[in-house]
Amino acid sequence: MLFRTAVTSAAILLGLAAAGALAGPGWNPDPVTDHIRPAAEDTAIGGDDGGIRGLPGPGRFEVRETAVTIELDDGASVDGLLREPVVEDPGTGAASESGTDAPPSDGPGTTAGAPGVVFVHGAGTGKASDAFTEAATALASAGIVTLVPDKYLAHYSTRHRDYVEMAGDYQHSVEFLRGVPGVDPERVGIYAESEGGWVAPVMTAEDPALAFQVWVSAPVVPPRQQAAFAMDNYLRNTGVPQGVFRAIPRAVGMRLPGGGFEYADFDVQPWLDRQTVPILMAYGATDPSMPMEQAVRQVLAETAAGAGDAPVTVRFYAGANHGINVSDEPLGDDIVPHGDDLHLHPGFARDVAAWVHGLPASATAKPRIAGAQPRQLYLAAPVPQPHWYADGDVVLGIAIGSAALLVGGGATLLTTRLRRTRVARRLVAGLPRGRAGDLPTTRQPPDQQAPRLAAGMAAPLAVMAGVAVATAAGLVAYLLAVARLALDYEQNALVVQGGWVGVRALGIVAVVAAAVLLLRCRAVRWRVVSDDGGRAGTRIVTAAFWAVAAGSVALGLLLAHWGVYQLGI
Repeated sequence: MLFRTAVTSAAILLGLAAAGALAGPGWNPDPVTDHIRPAAEDTAIGGDDGGIRGLPGPGRFEVRETAVTIELDDGASVDGLLREPVVEDPGTGAASESGTDAPPSDGPGTTAGAPGVVFVHGAGTGKASDAFTEAATALASAGIVTLVPDKYLAHYSTRHRDYVEMAGDYQHSVEFLRGVPGVDPERVGIYAESEGGWVAPVMTAEDPALAFQVWVSAPVVPPRQQAAFAMDNYLRNTGVPQGVFRAIPRAVGMRLPGGGFEYADFDVQPWLDRQTVPILMAYGATDPSMPMEQAVRQVLAETAAGAGDAPVTVRFYAGANHGINVSDEPLGDDIVPHGDDLHLHPGFARDVAAWVHGLPASATAKPRIAGAQPRQLYLAAPVPQPHWYADGDVVLGIAIGSAALLVGGGATLLTTRLRRTRVARRLVAGLPRGRAGDLPTTRQPPDQQAPRLAAGMAAPLAVMAGVAVATAAGLVAYLLAVARLALDYEQNALVVQGGWVGVRALGIVAVVAAAVLLLRCRAVRWRVVSDDGGRAGTRIVTAAFWAVAAGSVALGLLLAHWGVYQLGI
């Protein structure tokens, strides 16, 4: 029996491993072999051209903050925060905003009117009162009028996002800023962060009058590719076993249940081809979520290759994260700053202000690429999609179906067992008390009062079903624990390695129980109910048995799909 159980268990494991592999796809990203080499470590704009230096920098002016309302289409509106530099009138000594009464700057390419920047939000809902506070204030203190609008959500939700429509929404903020007294309407540009990097190219393609773009942590590649790239990096930083990476294409590549998420395949390429205004691309060198080298190469190839194309300046900030924030605590080169005690990289606002004030000369000032050495290890690429039977709706349907079978079948078997117990107790309670050794009488309860599972069937069925459910719950708990570690940039070998071993061990226990149950079914020639308590009752118990068995099998296939039973296949 032991040998047969071992052989049967091995056969089931091989079958589940094959099923998981056939569901596809695998994950094997290509490494980056040709890295970008910054020309200088110093990120200062015009490091080789002293003419760009000496322009207004952060902290030069006091900042006045004003709440404003920006009218959109169809009577809608959003709130915003306007931050203006407060300068002193050289004739009267009185304070004024935006440089209205200030003398023209002597910097290259500047006029008496102040430049302006509209901020474009990254992922999330984004309120003006919470977003870009440090960056917008720093730029305003450097003589640049900044406008942070609330994020308008009519074209933005988790399931549906329209980056082209969002560009139109932000355009109203651009027009608003162009009309602010003291702002030169010809020197208004945009500052787009993260997801906003898919909106900004649309804005400038539709409005060539925009003067410049600042892209902070711009993905450039389509959202689905960026999501898979980020997940891969986070998992590698956490130190998960190789088998866990199979979940990346299956989670990111599949069509999610209920449809939607079409924006995951948004391609910004057609809009990149239409860029003509200067672009400043900035990245935190330790940011693991952005394919920064790949993004820079793509933008350089598409927007700075020929006459009339947009000139591109690139900066990588050492020790900075996705938001170009750094910590005051000393961190290693590969440690990503996180937590609440962070602030902008000290050179970032200085460089943005110098670049904006110095246009158009700063757009082509050398070095073109400067800062820390970026470390993109793997390329972001199109994410392979699972087969139709691993589609999101199918996977969800299997999960719901298996749960229904397990709950329905298990409840029926439990109810039948409880009913047998109650009947037996009532019969025992009505029997006369006899002496020890008396033979049973016709008034004593018979051994069978209702249909029941054949001998030796209940235990392996219960173990198989229970442990399969425990394995699924363990897998979910494990993935949540890994996600928490990844987002906190932490490592914990006990959780990451030990947890994966524990989940797979549970899965093997369920398989062994299934093998025992299968052998016992064969031994009783598949007659899983031993008593005849009536034809209807026998059929109900039989159906309940197979419902639990089928639900366990379906759950096992789901576990195989997510890699619990993979054997390197």
